[in-house]
Amino acid sequence: MSAPKLTLQQALDDAPLSLFHYKAMITAGIGFFTDAYDLFVIGTAITLIKEQWHLSPVQVGFLGSSTLIATFAGAFIFGHLADKLGRKAVYGLEALIMAISAFASALAPNFLSLVILRIILGFGIGGDYPVSGVIMSEYSNKANRGRMVSLVFSMQALGLIIGPVVALTLLASGINHELAWRIMLGIGALPALAIIYFRRQLPESPRFLASVKGKANLAAEHMHKLSGGVIQASTVTQRKVKHTFRAFITKRQNLRYLLGTAGAWFLLDYAYYGNTISTPLVLKTVAPSSALIQSTAWSLIIFAIAAAPGYVASFSFIDKIGHRKLQWIGFVVMGICFSLIGLIPGLIHSVLPFLLLYGLSYFFTEFGPNVTTFVIPTEIFAVNGRTTGHGISAGIGKIGAFIGVFAFPLLTANLGLAGTLLLSAGFSFAGALLTFILPEPARRSLEETYEENALDRASKPAYLTTK
Repeated sequence: MSAPKLTLQQALDDAPLSLFHYKAMITAGIGFFTDAYDLFVIGTAITLIKEQWHLSPVQVGFLGSSTLIATFAGAFIFGHLADKLGRKAVYGLEALIMAISAFASALAPNFLSLVILRIILGFGIGGDYPVSGVIMSEYSNKANRGRMVSLVFSMQALGLIIGPVVALTLLASGINHELAWRIMLGIGALPALAIIYFRRQLPESPRFLASVKGKANLAAEHMHKLSGGVIQASTVTQRKVKHTFRAFITKRQNLRYLLGTAGAWFLLDYAYYGNTISTPLVLKTVAPSSALIQSTAWSLIIFAIAAAPGYVASFSFIDKIGHRKLQWIGFVVMGICFSLIGLIPGLIHSVLPFLLLYGLSYFFTEFGPNVTTFVIPTEIFAVNGRTTGHGISAGIGKIGAFIGVFAFPLLTANLGLAGTLLLSAGFSFAGALLTFILPEPARRSLEETYEENALDRASKPAYLTTK
């Protein structure tokens, strides 16, 4: 008796995890290691660059946020192209941009050239968000999709730890400060270089091939390889479905989802990037007499015992708790922590209580919205607009990050650390409210999550049979 036929989407949703999935996860995740490494070291590097180049507060804020300026353009352009041309067609190019610009940043002769190079770096980082996230989502089954996409993003945890380790090593070695910050920035090129080849070798997303390009047979062949031969395809045909930005942006359901994904990401990144890149400034405010190497060590402790476990908890429980519910929980606890720091008199000058609450906020940021704002946009848009939707969401999120990083030092100077964190608390609670706009995608197929999916009506399914 022959095995029952399954649509391509059903076969992907039910396929067991294989070695291929984990290889794809690591290949995609290294880009986020690079992003997080750069996120930390620029905060320490700026402290050294400021002394050398005698930067003004405005220049310091601009240098810290310049990478984020171009992330919107990178996320939007790469996201649109990946829906138009294919995920594989552009995958690896963003890593090449990151590698070249990170290495060139280490050789920058002056402030202007460093800012320009970091803008180029931001373009590559922005491009990495939609392509890496969506390609992993489209490879994954519905039971483990949240975990696999979270694992991609959770590679940030290694970057947040390796960054201060590198900074501490260089500072403790006593080498010239100018050489130290150049080495910090240059090292960021190495992981990006390492993954360019592997990204170019990944197969195209079977969902994209079948539903957008009409190449169901080729998609089935990829599925056969992806599953290690467990799933075999029959010969089928399928219509091509075009992607146009105008059609995507004028659909009411997409606009509603974008309000939830892009809005929540904007609010999260304002608080997260502002606090993280300004961590040396924050700790200097709490303990004014501490040296740079001491505040860097505290940063490492916060990331190691609070942020990294938050990532682990996220990919361990996201599919059990629910993606939307986890995002809401994280935003609420972030808001509570920031509120307590801002409202309790004298807390910002008490190192241990401050670090406890600040660390708790980091745990729930990683456990919740820092991961889920990346995961949910990979799941709730239709396949022919999925990277576009994710790219818009990531890009608008990074506008929030730019504002947070640029404004944090200025707000701290005028409102104090307590007032600045109270503002972050307001952003966190607003993010919790926007989360209710979104559907719950956990343990549901990608096609089921996007209601009224025109692709389901416009195309014939590709059938696969299992052994």
